[in-house]
Parts: sequence; C-alpha cells; structure tokens
Amino acid sequence: MFVTGRKEEIKLINSNVEHPHGQSGMSVRADNARQRELTGHLNSYYDEVISSLRNAEAILIMGPGEAKGELKKRIERNNLNGRIVDVETVDKMTDPQIVAKAREHSLKQSSVAGLR
Repeated sequence: MFVTGRKEEIKLINSNVEHPHGQSGMSVRADNARQRELTGHLNSYYDEVISSLRNAEAILIMGPGEAKGELKKRIERNNLNGRIVDVETVDKMTDPQIVAKAREHSLKQSSVAGLR
C-alpha cells in the first residue's frame, strides 16, 4: 500500500506460493524439485515487491509472520535499507487498518524530522 498525503494506492502482488503446513517457506533449502520451485517463486515475489518500492521515500514493513524479516534483509541487499522506518509485528489487518497504521508512522516521522 502506498500512502501519499490523503491518497492511498493498493497494489496487490501475489506470491503464487502455497506454504506447507507449519512452515513459513521463507528460508527453504533447495534439496529437491519442490523446494527449488518454492524458492524460485519466493525470489520472484520479493524482487517484484522491492521493484515496486524503488520510489518510496519511507518503507514500513508489517505482518504477522516471518516474511517481514526476509523482506527487510532483501531490501537491505538492494540498498533501500535507509528508507525502512520500522518493522512491526501485527495481526492480519484490513486495508483501512493498514492505512491508519501507515499514517500514524508518517506523522511520527514528520514530527521527528521537524525536531532535527
């Protein structure tokens, strides 16, 4: 989700990955064809997510699982890490809840920037 001023834009990027029960699928050793396929799908997914973030001034990473940590690592490897404002564990959220959380962080960033 991209929030600019009073405007929000939702961009859905589907990973097309079904995770095996009880496994996050974020760090999978490629020791068989299914795991290699899963790793390939995840790599493509993260590449697309990071590509969509290239013009973002600030990045807030939120989610209930471990994927946010993997995304953070990949963002750092792509030299966008200076834009990460926070990584927060949250339960599943509705779009309005995500917008509210992003705006809350945006206000915090504005007030912090004003104090410098």
